[in-house]
Amino acid sequence: MNKDDMILISVDDHVVEPPDMFKNHLPKKYLDEAPRLVHNEDGSDTWQFRDVVIPNVALNAVAGRPKEEYGLEPQGLDEIRPGCWKVDERVKDMNAGGILGSMCFPSFPGFAGRLFATEDPEFSLALLQAYNDWHVEEWCGAYPARFIPMTLPVIWDAEACAAEIRRNAERGVHALTFSENPAAMGYPSFHDGYWDPVWKALVDTDTVMNVHIGSSGKLAITAPDAPMDVMITLQPMNIVQAAADLLWSAPIKKYPDLKIALSEGGTGWIPYFLERADRTYEMHSTWTGQDFGDKLPSEVFRDHFLTCFISDPVGVALRNQIGIDNICWEADYPHSDSMWPEAPEQLDEVLKANAVPDDEINKMTFENAMRWYHWDPFSHIARDQATVGALRKAAEGHDVSIQALSHHEKGSRGEALHAAARGNSGDQPVSA
Repeated sequence: MNKDDMILISVDDHVVEPPDMFKNHLPKKYLDEAPRLVHNEDGSDTWQFRDVVIPNVALNAVAGRPKEEYGLEPQGLDEIRPGCWKVDERVKDMNAGGILGSMCFPSFPGFAGRLFATEDPEFSLALLQAYNDWHVEEWCGAYPARFIPMTLPVIWDAEACAAEIRRNAERGVHALTFSENPAAMGYPSFHDGYWDPVWKALVDTDTVMNVHIGSSGKLAITAPDAPMDVMITLQPMNIVQAAADLLWSAPIKKYPDLKIALSEGGTGWIPYFLERADRTYEMHSTWTGQDFGDKLPSEVFRDHFLTCFISDPVGVALRNQIGIDNICWEADYPHSDSMWPEAPEQLDEVLKANAVPDDEINKMTFENAMRWYHWDPFSHIARDQATVGALRKAAEGHDVSIQALSHHEKGSRGEALHAAARGNSGDQPVSA
């Protein structure tokens, strides 16, 4: 396949929320209490909510910056591409990168929306629903051919979470972001019946639960003084643990139609993981009591799990051991693992090196995403205008040059990662 003829849908990107996101969606009685983006005297921007200051306004949003700046976290909106937080500019960046569709995970509330959990359930739900309404109606609604809508869970209340899944499914949302390990956040584990209303709502509405690496707030690290490279290398290990936790859980057996996406988890590790799961089942199920009927764990995995990759040469080479219908592509814009704006070139290199046929390329680059998330961009855009070549032609003149944007000396990547982890887990990032 010619690179310019590919159609790319990314199932893992990130949005940096704009300052006015609550204005049109939160009841007036709560507006004064809503999280607000504050521009500080030192030029930095921070989200503040009650007595909590969230320092990572744009965690790892380094797209378009030189790699020398990857270790400095953006401290304000003036240090990131406008496409990180302005939807019109995001679409221009997508066009320049040849990317048709995108599913955007949240930033400041945490991947599971834990920030919005307060002592007032009504206020908490209002905040979360305001966020979801902004994301669905303003961010995704502005360009329905370009964004797969995704909503935050009511992580602190399973019954309310189920109701929110159903509310959003009624308007065409079939993606829910969730914690990779709720037990690490102080909630019941995936093995607890507490989550039964959530599983049922997901299945009833054909909604995919997306568990993103780092969403539990626990980072895989060997020692406090280990090099940063250790933490970055081990980040996918969280998703390996989540995959095992969910594969062996009761809901997988109880709900044959349950769908779970392992977001930003990569794919190269999966063939060994499945081999190990099958071996575990063969050797130990007699005494552990596991029973998948006439199927192996590897077959059950392919019934329930969606995986994704950025380039992942090993995963592409072993794609048929993973399951070609279980693999999607991701861009991870605007984070440092992203290949934007040259993702098509680097992806094309991997696909050609592994002689991937056109039908398999189409499955991994857009067809699987459309099917799993019940999302059809071609009801809004002609297919011949959705290719890498056509989108880039539409973006001619858009500046994608690498630019040094950091104005601040503070804000190391390590500090930001640890702060984000504390925020996701429910610990207070910083007290005002």
